[in-house]
Amino acid sequence: MQAFNFTHYDLREQRAGTIVEITLSAVANVRLMTDANLKLYKQVLKHQFVGGVAKKSPLRLTVPTSGHWHLIVDMQGLNGLAQSSIRVMDATGVAGARLQSTT
Repeated sequence: MQAFNFTHYDLREQRAGTIVEITLSAVANVRLMTDANLKLYKQVLKHQFVGGVAKKSPLRLTVPTSGHWHLIVDMQGLNGLAQSSIRVMDATGVAGARLQSTT
C-alpha cells in the first residue's frame, strides 16, 4: 500500500449546497469526499471526489449532497504540500469559522 502525504480536514455533517473555500499557498490536489470515500482513499482503492488540481486560490467547491464530508489537500505528483486554509460557508455565502486540519 502506498503512503500518502496529505492534510485532512473533517468537515463533519454538511448540507447540500454548502460552500467549502480553500486558500492554498501552492498548486495542490484538492479532494472533497464523503466519509465512505475517505476510507477507500486511505486504502488506495477506487473512490469518488469533487475537486482535482487546484491552480487558483481561493478555490470554492460545493457539497453536492448532505452528509459527513472531508477535505484532503495532497501532493500527489507535486513538489510540496501546500499550506492551506479552509472555511465552510452556507449556500448564501455566509462564512463560518476557519477549520483546523486533523492530520
